[in-house]
Amino acid sequence: MMRFVVFIFFIFTASLWSFSGAKSSSILPPNEAFIITTNTTHDTISVDFVLGQDIYIYADSLEFKSQKEKVEVALPKPKKYDDELVYGENFRVEIPKEGVSKLTVAFEGCSSAGICYEPQIRTFEFEVNQSLTQKIGDLSQELNVGKIAQVFSGESGWFILLLFFIFGLFLSLTPCIFPMIPILSSILIAQSKDKKPSVFRTFFTSLVYVLAMAFTYTAVGVVAGLLGADIQAAMQAPWVLVLFAAIFVALALSLFGYYEIALPAKWQAKISQTSDKAHTKGIVGVAIMGALSALIVGPCVAPPLGGAVLFISQAGDPWLGGAALFVMSIGMGVPLLLVGIGAGKWMPKPGGWMMRVSQFFGVVMLALAIWMLSRILPASVTLFLWSLLAMGSALYIGVFESKFQGAWKMVRLLALVLLLYGVSLFVGAITGASSILHPLQKLVATQSTIQAEASLTKSDYLGYSLQRLQKEIDASLKPVVVEFTKDSCVACKELELLTFADKKVKEALEDFTFIKIDVTKNTQDDKELFAHYKIFGTPNILFFSAQGQYLPEKTITGFVDAKRFLDILEQIDK
Repeated sequence: MMRFVVFIFFIFTASLWSFSGAKSSSILPPNEAFIITTNTTHDTISVDFVLGQDIYIYADSLEFKSQKEKVEVALPKPKKYDDELVYGENFRVEIPKEGVSKLTVAFEGCSSAGICYEPQIRTFEFEVNQSLTQKIGDLSQELNVGKIAQVFSGESGWFILLLFFIFGLFLSLTPCIFPMIPILSSILIAQSKDKKPSVFRTFFTSLVYVLAMAFTYTAVGVVAGLLGADIQAAMQAPWVLVLFAAIFVALALSLFGYYEIALPAKWQAKISQTSDKAHTKGIVGVAIMGALSALIVGPCVAPPLGGAVLFISQAGDPWLGGAALFVMSIGMGVPLLLVGIGAGKWMPKPGGWMMRVSQFFGVVMLALAIWMLSRILPASVTLFLWSLLAMGSALYIGVFESKFQGAWKMVRLLALVLLLYGVSLFVGAITGASSILHPLQKLVATQSTIQAEASLTKSDYLGYSLQRLQKEIDASLKPVVVEFTKDSCVACKELELLTFADKKVKEALEDFTFIKIDVTKNTQDDKELFAHYKIFGTPNILFFSAQGQYLPEKTITGFVDAKRFLDILEQIDK
């Protein structure tokens, strides 16, 4: 009897085990339960949902996103199941293809076998058939040097030249080109001492200036690409910056009327004789000034420049890369050509106004000298120089004089504003501030802010080698952001003052490990880092995943505002 009971118990247990195993084996894994595929035509993306046996999707959970924007689509009519609207059979959804490069499909589903799956997300990427205007618009805002370099091998030569001309137009709206405007303006005024210049003459002078700048810029880019040399960095060496700052001071004093800069009389006679015959008086000097401007003042290291130089270095094709740089320089010079046309058309006849304008440009020349020295001087010293310039200009205008009448009282008001601003800069220099936009920041900063700023000293980001960087990336449990910077980089300082100082950016960077690498000394380790990651110039910002994987498609070259920087941070998995 006992044996019979044991036998029945064994049969019952085996039956339960068999039933349980059968039920378990009937539950499909998510990739088999929900098979989603896409097919594309010229203007449509078809998304096919193939559901496993007894599988259904909740209709209200189905969501489509293109890039980050939600896409409204026409869905088939769902069926009712247990008071819920569901899709229990295979179905298709069609989406307009225009502008869709990345499609995300999100949904929730269950099995009638008694299990509900975790929320599902499927991502698909597509090549976008953009119009010429769309393609140029997207690339003109591209921050990644590698993607711009790919354009050279994937597009026609004419498209590349058009694209880089538009790049130049965009760069002409940035601070890169601004310092050249007073230089050219002072040249045009100097040429109009005797009589009002014609539109042709001022335009021709501006054209020579722009062409000299363009040829110099192109030559520097091509040589840098072929030799792998950072010539622009060499021109930012401290002794070079001091030399040219001294030249700007000398030009300023000349514009103030203390002396006149001129060639020896014999040289002047010879050049004048030659120039008068060619109707191009002073053109040689204009060309020289344009070439020097390209080297010492601008242009900034920007994604288009980096992309062209990277292409030249990788493909060894200096002709296409050089032509692209040349047309970009011409695009950058468009505002300068407009200055030339405007000067010839609207410049009044020579008179007393020229002395005041010369003095104004003298102040601008001093400002350019300080701006250049700011790349190598401590921030407090730079603020002190700016304060001297502002207060000196206010006193020169006559802030404490009562001679101003009528509308000229506005000039005195301007002088008063300059004086107050100069005083605030002086206070900022004494208290250790670093920004000319926020000179009193140290007086209003909280104790926690001061401690945070003091926590990272310059020695913390010097002497990085490829091995040291890789070791810190591997040790990080968070995604990593690496910034390459140097003392003479103006765009780097803009990043510090405008982007990294943004409150939202600071909060977002708490989820990342931030590494700052100073490459001012351009050591062998610095060169190896640049070569390894195929980057050019500063600033460059690199991104790594939490697993330590380098994300080259996210690399940023040049200045980026807080909003776009935050957008890129959001794209990186935490």
